[in-house]
Amino acid sequence: MSETEHNILLKIKYDGTDYCGWQRQPDAPTVQGSIEEVLSYLAGEPVTINGTSRTDSGVHALGQCASFKWDKNIPVDKIPQILNRRFGSAGNGRPNRNGGIQILEAREMPEDFHARFSCRGKTYRYLIDSTGSLFRRNQAFLFNEELDLDAMRQAAELIQGTHDFKCFESAGGIPRESTVRTVSRISIEERQWGCSLPDPETFTPGGRTVAIEVTGDGFLYNMVRIITGTLVEVGLGKRTPESLKDTIESRSRAQAGFTAPPQGLYLKEIYFDSRFDEYLR
Repeated sequence: MSETEHNILLKIKYDGTDYCGWQRQPDAPTVQGSIEEVLSYLAGEPVTINGTSRTDSGVHALGQCASFKWDKNIPVDKIPQILNRRFGSAGNGRPNRNGGIQILEAREMPEDFHARFSCRGKTYRYLIDSTGSLFRRNQAFLFNEELDLDAMRQAAELIQGTHDFKCFESAGGIPRESTVRTVSRISIEERQWGCSLPDPETFTPGGRTVAIEVTGDGFLYNMVRIITGTLVEVGLGKRTPESLKDTIESRSRAQAGFTAPPQGLYLKEIYFDSRFDEYLR
């Protein structure tokens, strides 16, 4: 990396409703493609960004991250403001086809930092909403059947830990050398939307939305959505909490539950190697 080149980390929020996922595609709108388009326009040459996670079509993010090399004469702390103005998320009220993207912050990182390869863990949030509000159909899984949350929590305890999670992997993902992962925490809480319109970040306890949060060192294709579908089946009494042990040991996708729809899933937070802590404070 030259003396004038900087390694930039972006933290990104987006509503994935109108995007065909994160990863760039030649003939479809994607989050990565939209950000690269604006950065390339500003740079006057192609700019490629490396995202931490490849979220699917319709999936949202509260804390996606991406890194890229930058040697242009634009201060790093001004990058979010400039990009958000182009995205239409800077509060100027102008409609924009990329208005579902917001750059939360930009910071310079060491040369050896990489948004994907320096990642050591992630937290996903999944929302199940029982209000029946059509205005939440793109922000949560609308589901009005009563769920036994205590049974779901018992099942979640059996998912936590280091296991071969092959049963929670959909076909069609990138082939992995190993399907062993560590899930360090699963929480299941009832929440209440904090305003009349849906906002997945402003919750108060005691509401009619179930928030499932899963933290782990890595995730297989559709893993969180299949875990959610399996826990919902436990909550409905279609399977027992104890059955999760056999489900995981089976390594069979057919033994796990349904794949919950994408609109309820949010990439909430990303954790990087501790040696970069001083740059991320």
